[in-house]
Amino acid sequence: MAYKTILAVLDTPQNAPQITGFAMALAEQFSAHIIGVHAETLAAVPLIAPMEIPDPAAVQVLQEAAQKETAEVERIFKERTAREGLSTECRSFISTAGYSSTSVLETARAVDLIVASQSDPAHADHRADLETFLFESGRPMLFVPYTISEPPPIRRVLVAWNGSREAARATFDSLPFLQAAESVEVLVVDPPERGHHTHELAGSQIAATLARHGINVTLTTQETGGGVRTAAAIENRLADNSIDLLVMGGYGHARWWEFLFGGVTRSMLDSMTALTLLSR
Repeated sequence: MAYKTILAVLDTPQNAPQITGFAMALAEQFSAHIIGVHAETLAAVPLIAPMEIPDPAAVQVLQEAAQKETAEVERIFKERTAREGLSTECRSFISTAGYSSTSVLETARAVDLIVASQSDPAHADHRADLETFLFESGRPMLFVPYTISEPPPIRRVLVAWNGSREAARATFDSLPFLQAAESVEVLVVDPPERGHHTHELAGSQIAATLARHGINVTLTTQETGGGVRTAAAIENRLADNSIDLLVMGGYGHARWWEFLFGGVTRSMLDSMTALTLLSR
């Protein structure tokens, strides 16, 4: 199994070089095709009273601005990928729906992996609707911390496991990374009560399945009492073990960062220190 079609979310000129570089590294590793996607969202158009028709001048200004940014993002993507001779294409969309548009989602649903940048609080123009991508595309998303500019080798992987459908989806969606890694740790935090299983056995079945794939896997179980301490336990594990990739299921419906184990706070991904693969 390998990722053969990778979608790179090129939502701004600021993060287009970073995401292009990561997509290129993955394409070389897995011999994959890259689709660079930029979806420009047109802002609301002022209306002219009293007939409330769109202001033609405002429409033209908005379209020109969108076309300018689209051209810049395409230039960055094409220049970087052309030097490496990779199989690539670039698709651009301009609409009021942006990354929520049907055309963008149709493209996303036909790929193996989506690569996107973590929101940088220093840049207010980070606009990609990542929540929609995660919940509507049905594809795994690899989030790249904005603090990491160059693709690191993925040697150590942490799988956050709670036995849910989302966690299972994320684990199996990440198999190409797990099989290529030197070591994989399945971390079970506050395992749920199950009549026929002790806490010590939580996660043992998924660990055994991964081992049959030839993965060097270990199992760790921790009890914290739940709540925000779940996120803290995972963050501590990431720091202690120098993890390169975190794999976890996507949860929640209000915001894209409210995911883990029934609702860990936004700080989990705001303080992202490693690549993070999410599946829904």
